[in-house]
Amino acid sequence: MNQQPTTNNQTIAKNTIFLYFRMMVIMLVTLYTSRVVLQTLGVEDFGLYAVVGGVVGMLSFLNGALSTGSSRFLAFELGTRNFEKLQKTFSTLLNTHIIIAIIVVILAETIGLWFVYNKLVIPSDRMNAALWVYHISVLTAVITMTQVPYNASIISHEKMNVFAYVSIVEVSLKLGVVYLLKVGNYDKLILYAILLCIVTMGIALFYRFYCVSKFKETHYKFLLDKDILKSVGGFSGWSLFAQVSIALNEQGTNIITGIFFSPAVVAARAISTQVNMTAMQFIQNFRTAVNPQIVKKYAAEDYIGSKQLLLNSAKFSFYLMLLLGLPIILLAEPLLQLWLGQVPEYSVIFLQLIIIQSLFSVFDTSFYTALYAKGQLRENALISPLVGFIRFPIIYFLFKAGFSPVTLSYAGVISYALLGLVIKPILICKIANYTFQDIMNVFSPCLKVCLIAIPIPILAYYYVGSGIINFIIVCFVSTVCILVTVFYVGVNKDMRNKIVSFIKSKLKK
Repeated sequence: MNQQPTTNNQTIAKNTIFLYFRMMVIMLVTLYTSRVVLQTLGVEDFGLYAVVGGVVGMLSFLNGALSTGSSRFLAFELGTRNFEKLQKTFSTLLNTHIIIAIIVVILAETIGLWFVYNKLVIPSDRMNAALWVYHISVLTAVITMTQVPYNASIISHEKMNVFAYVSIVEVSLKLGVVYLLKVGNYDKLILYAILLCIVTMGIALFYRFYCVSKFKETHYKFLLDKDILKSVGGFSGWSLFAQVSIALNEQGTNIITGIFFSPAVVAARAISTQVNMTAMQFIQNFRTAVNPQIVKKYAAEDYIGSKQLLLNSAKFSFYLMLLLGLPIILLAEPLLQLWLGQVPEYSVIFLQLIIIQSLFSVFDTSFYTALYAKGQLRENALISPLVGFIRFPIIYFLFKAGFSPVTLSYAGVISYALLGLVIKPILICKIANYTFQDIMNVFSPCLKVCLIAIPIPILAYYYVGSGIINFIIVCFVSTVCILVTVFYVGVNKDMRNKIVSFIKSKLKK
C-alpha cells in the first residue's frame, strides 16, 4: 500500500529532472538565438514577425480549448485503464484537431488576411515580407494544431525523457537556422519564417513516429465517437470562452499594440514575453510532471492524495517562480543589456511587470488543475475569462486616449492578481471541495517567504552598485535568501526532514 505513493513521487521527480534538462538546453540556445535574430532582423522586423504571427495565434483559440481537454481525457482514461476507450479517445481528438486546423486556415486566409492588409501598422516596403510571414505562420499553426493529441499522449504516459532528448535535436536545428539566417542572401524575415516552419514540421513528424511506434492507441483511425466527442466538447466547450479571453490578452494585445504603436514597441513586448516564458518554463515543466498524477489520483478516487499533491505543488511552483523572478526584476536592465546589447525602449519595464504578473499567475494555473481533474469547468469558464474580456477593451480605449504602452502590463498584473488570489480560490472551494484553510496553507507560507526573503536582495541591489561582479552578488544573495527562507518558513517540519534525509542520502553515495 505504501509503495504506490513512493513510486508516483519518484516518477514526478524523474520527469521533472528530464523536463528541467530539456528546459535548460532550450533556454540557453533561445537566449543566444534571440540575440542573433534581433540583431540580424533588426527591431522593426522582429516586432513585425511578432505582430503578424499574433494574428494567426488569435485565430487558433479553438485549438487552445481542445488542447486542455486532450491531455486531461487521455490521462483520465489511462488512470481508469480502459484501453479500448483510450484508443477511441485519441482518434476522436486527432480528427477533431484536423477539422479545427481546416477552419483556422479558412479564417486566416480570409478575415485574417484582410486584417493584415487594412489594420496593422506595417511599413509599405515590408508588406510583401509580412504577407510571406503570415502565410508561413498559417502553415506552422496547422502543423502545431494537429500535433496536440500526440504531445498529449506522451505527457499522459509520462514519457518526459522523450521531450528532453528531442529538445537537443530541436535546439541544434534552431542554431542551424541562426547560421543560415546570417549567411543567406534572401530576405531575412521571410527566410526566418520558412526555416522555423521546417524545424516545426521535422520535430512534429518525429513525435508522431515515436507515438505510433510506442503507443497502440495513437494508430490513426477515421473515428469520431459521439459520446467521447460530447464529453470532450462539454469539457472543452467551457474552456472555449476562456481560450478566447487568453487569445485576446496574449495575441490580441500584440495586435492592438501593432495598431497604435510601431513594430519596435511590439518587439519590446515580445522580448519581455520571451524572457518571461523562459523563466516560466521551470514552473510549467514542474506542473507538466505533476499534473498527470493529480488527475490520475482523482480518477482512482484518491481525493485526499490528489488534493495534497496539488496544494504542495502550488507552493513549490510559487517558490520556483520567485527564485527565478526576483533576480530578473532587480537586474532587468543589465540582464537585457548583457543579452541583447541593443535594448529596445520599454523592454525593461515590460519585463519587470510581466514577471510580477507571472508570480500571481502561478496560483491561477495551479488551482485550475483542481477543476481540470474533476472535469467541472463551467463556472471557471464563465467567471475567469470575464476578467480578460474586460481588460482587453480597457487597454484598447486607454491606447486610443493616448496612454503609454506600459498600460497593458499594469492591466495584466491587476487581472492575474484577481484571478490567482480571489477567483480561483473561491471556485475550487465551491466546486472541488477545498476549504479556506487549504488555500491559506498555500498563501500564508508564500507571503511569509516574500516578506522575509525579498528585502535583503533589494538592499544588495541598491548598495552593491553595477558591473558583472555586482550582478553575480545580487543573484547569489537573492538565491540564498529565498532558499533559506523557503527551507525554514516555506515548508513544514515533515518536509524539512525529508529534504535533509534526501540530501544526506545523496552525500553518502
